[in-house]
Amino acid sequence: MPTNFTVVPVEAQGEQQAEAAAAAGREPQPGDGIPRESSPFITNADMDKGIIYEGKNMALFEEEMDSNPMVSSLLNKLANYTNLTQGVIEHEADEDSKRREIKAPRMGTFIGVYLPCLQNILGVILFLRLTWIVGTAGVLESFIIVFMCCACTMLTAISMSAIATNGVVPAGGSYYMISRSLGPEFGGAVGLCFYLGTTFAGAMYILGTIEILLTYISPSAAIFKSEDGEEAEAMLNNMRVYGTCIIALMAIVVFVGVKYVNKLALVFLACVILSIIAIYAGVIKTAFDPPDFRICLLGNRTLSRRNFDTCAKFTKIDNKTETTRLWRLFCDSALLNATCDEYFSLNNVTEIQGIPGVSSGVLIDNLWSTYSDKGSVVEKRELPSLTGTEETKVAGLPYVFTDIMTFFTMLVGIYFPSVTGIMAGSNRSGDLKDAQKSIPTGTILAISTTSFIYLSCIVLFGACIEGVILRDKFGEAVNGNLVIGTLAWPSPWVIVIGSFFSTCGAGLQSLTGAPRLLQAISRDGIVPFLHVFGHGKANGEPTWALLLTACICEIGILIASLDSVAPILSMFFLMCYMFVNLACAVQTLLRTPNWRPRFKFYHWTLSFLGMSLCLALMFICSWYYALIAMVIAGCIYKYIEYRGAEKEWGDGIRGLSLNAARYALLRVEAGHPHTKNWRPQVLVLLNLDSEQLVKHPRLLSFTSQLKAGKGLTIVGSVLQGIYLDKCVEVQKAEENVKSLMAIEKTKGFCQIVVSPSLRDGVSHLIQSAGLGGMKHNTVLMAWPQSWKLTDNPFSWRNFVDTVRETTAAQQALLVAKNIDLFPANQERFSEGNIDVWWIVHDGGMLMLLPFLIRQHKVWRKCKMRIFTVAQMDDNSIQMKKDLQMFLYHLRLNAEVEVVEMFENDISAFTYEKTLVMEQRSQMLKQMQLSKNEREREIQSITDESRGSIRRQRHCSPQSIGQDKQVLVPNDKREDEAQLIHDRNTASHSAAVVQANAAAAAPERVQMTWTKEKLVSEKHKNKETNLTGFKDIFNLKPNQTNVRRMHTAVKLNGVVLNKSQDAQLVLLNMPGPPKSKKGDENYMEFLEVLTDGLNRVLLVRGGGREVITIYS
Repeated sequence: MPTNFTVVPVEAQGEQQAEAAAAAGREPQPGDGIPRESSPFITNADMDKGIIYEGKNMALFEEEMDSNPMVSSLLNKLANYTNLTQGVIEHEADEDSKRREIKAPRMGTFIGVYLPCLQNILGVILFLRLTWIVGTAGVLESFIIVFMCCACTMLTAISMSAIATNGVVPAGGSYYMISRSLGPEFGGAVGLCFYLGTTFAGAMYILGTIEILLTYISPSAAIFKSEDGEEAEAMLNNMRVYGTCIIALMAIVVFVGVKYVNKLALVFLACVILSIIAIYAGVIKTAFDPPDFRICLLGNRTLSRRNFDTCAKFTKIDNKTETTRLWRLFCDSALLNATCDEYFSLNNVTEIQGIPGVSSGVLIDNLWSTYSDKGSVVEKRELPSLTGTEETKVAGLPYVFTDIMTFFTMLVGIYFPSVTGIMAGSNRSGDLKDAQKSIPTGTILAISTTSFIYLSCIVLFGACIEGVILRDKFGEAVNGNLVIGTLAWPSPWVIVIGSFFSTCGAGLQSLTGAPRLLQAISRDGIVPFLHVFGHGKANGEPTWALLLTACICEIGILIASLDSVAPILSMFFLMCYMFVNLACAVQTLLRTPNWRPRFKFYHWTLSFLGMSLCLALMFICSWYYALIAMVIAGCIYKYIEYRGAEKEWGDGIRGLSLNAARYALLRVEAGHPHTKNWRPQVLVLLNLDSEQLVKHPRLLSFTSQLKAGKGLTIVGSVLQGIYLDKCVEVQKAEENVKSLMAIEKTKGFCQIVVSPSLRDGVSHLIQSAGLGGMKHNTVLMAWPQSWKLTDNPFSWRNFVDTVRETTAAQQALLVAKNIDLFPANQERFSEGNIDVWWIVHDGGMLMLLPFLIRQHKVWRKCKMRIFTVAQMDDNSIQMKKDLQMFLYHLRLNAEVEVVEMFENDISAFTYEKTLVMEQRSQMLKQMQLSKNEREREIQSITDESRGSIRRQRHCSPQSIGQDKQVLVPNDKREDEAQLIHDRNTASHSAAVVQANAAAAAPERVQMTWTKEKLVSEKHKNKETNLTGFKDIFNLKPNQTNVRRMHTAVKLNGVVLNKSQDAQLVLLNMPGPPKSKKGDENYMEFLEVLTDGLNRVLLVRGGGREVITIYS
């Protein structure tokens, strides 16, 4: 042990080791003390393998350090984990053209969640449609509409908070939460629906921008002018032209400078907040000084003041009565005796205050709904009115008309988009300092704030504004002013300008967020045809996704009506919210171990209530839009399920499937299925070559043709050896088998078993494959073509034992002979027969299998023929009639033929074939016997030598005192080693084993066998063997074997005569002999029975009925 040492600093030590490595002419290795950057992830393939851990404290774990890092290292990496919003940082880094340090996100609850949610929730519907909804539905029903929608979003926010706080939520927001909670199919379907909803929201905001511009800011900017009352159509055309231009402009802005859009977000939010403050200030002002907005009424009908200024029929100018412009609009001339509209003549023109104020009591009049048809006049029903005897035409007259038919459910669809936007906080989870605290708090506070604003605005609008103005959607009765603007203080222009910039900003935000959502879905790879939209500019900007978003947004622009676009996006948002609630409910009910959200104020009943409310609102808004949205989501779901990439995200649907499978398995466990429900649940036994490839792929082809994806299929194989040594081979074999199953479209499970012997492995599969009630009842295997070869691993003995075990387990057995000649799934037989040779009753397997096979396209055009054998005493005509009646009751279409087999003498060929078979069997037995005798001889030699060793030790006086210390343990070890050696070398020759035994023994031991004795024993064995082989050629064949061979030869001749050209022959498989002495003869019988046939399926029933004539 050294006593002198020198302390070297770590840095200096690393430098010295690096210099030493360079001086030695080799590259510095990871253990040379040169620090390297390691990955924070546990399963990183690039992690350095050669790191040497010098610390003594962790020496017990040093061999695992390359795959399992130290906890301190892992925690350090995870603590510094960050995930910024995609696109922004990359864009700035690209503009600066230099690397810069990315600061850790520091956004809190207020800036990061509360304000973005507030900006997204408050928007175009509040400014353009809320007053109209209050006037049409009344205060009470409007309150119900808003309360339902806000309750829906609040329940969704609670569910979303639970999911968002159950771990880190990267960029992707709701899509990420749904896909990781409900799986790739639901995630892709709902993610695309959310993307479409966000895109159509952009179209809605752009339409709101144009409506504000052309209706309230600059009506003269309209390109299409209204003629002959076609004002609505002209407005739609203006919307389409201006909308297309604005969406192109916005797309260019987003493409060029997305960071400017994000920086302007606060400006747009300020406009929204100022507008809302102006509304509340205006309400307060109406209590003591209402604004002067007068409405002109003719009778009880509201007049549009766009084309006249004086609300009167006559006016006095210089004591002369003159008609006004209003008179000229209803009469054919300006003269007092002109012919006027009858309603105009019968009713007076009155003027009322449009905004009487909070204290006026107008709230009572606005409590109830006033729904109307399209094109009807907005009326104040409390005023008297004379309609006259004839119906007067109102078209072309300066009334205020309703542009669409109104009813409760339609208003729900129009209003719901005003409460969307609750995902804005979760979408920014990467920018938050503490996302798991900020997302629930900020989102719920934002929904509470906006719900209060909406509900209070409904009451205040109803209490301050006259009902006819509330129902005047475009403010025609108040000189074309924005209705909500008439209430604002200090000026209506505060609301007009604020709402204009607010809708512009919301449109830009939609065009910024939607392409990134599509890019996230595309990069996940779950929808193959969207892969191209995952690419973009070098800085990460989703160029192609932006182009697609602009095109879809253009569809909403071409619809041109805000009231028509709003229900469309309501469907997509409601579907998204519904699945967020479903995800939370599923995770809560399943109680998965990973479900540990920090947000505790949730319950599965709340999530279920939110999901039910979302579904109800979908059908309340528009039942046909709801069905269309569901069909779109269903098509995307099935497409992802059929063509999408396989993803394992630990989703709740998989957990739900496992629970359902467990429940179903426990139910099925109760007993055997009824005969009507019986179908072959197949265990396919495959043989693999040395490269772990399937030897007979056509066996899987036939399985898929037989099963057609129904029922249970287990594909099993056995590898010989010990599992610890064969782990890599097992994985390779599973991959090869599963890939072949995918190619052959075999739907089932793969199970590879490692066993010391193939025989035991097959036995384990037959006994234990499957689970509970989902166990196989049929075994399918290929005929061992090379069963006569002694070195065949799957020998005839294994085959016969497999037949016996399936019989003992009451399982059916299908043996496909010449399996490589069976058709592939792509082949089609245009003609031919499937011949069934029904010799003994097997429970109906021979009847059921051709019916199942003919369901597949390969065999569909083949005809089914059934042959049965009649003996001398049978009435073949009656047998045929009975069989036809039996098939009729089974509802099977097949040709029936009874083949008569007459008794005749056994032919010389049969006798000779039996004799050759028995001689071969006897020779194999004699060879086996000689081998056994040699093994017994070896054992006797070994036993004698051990006895001599023990006797010598007991007789030696020198070893007595050392027995306990040295000799006895050593001798025991030598004896144990000799026993193992004898067992491993039992098949070698006697001379070799004898030499090994002599070499292993100590030199002082005297052998008890002499050379003369060994030579005499050898001659004795040789004479015995020669005598045995001479007796083989003097054999007389066993009469039982002769009769069995006779049956096989005769039956083979009959089958060849009738079915040699058949596409497939199904034949009863005779059972093996009860005693194992004649197993090799059994194989010969089966070989003779099927000789000369192309495709044969030997069928052995499982001992129970599998087909019935009853319904």
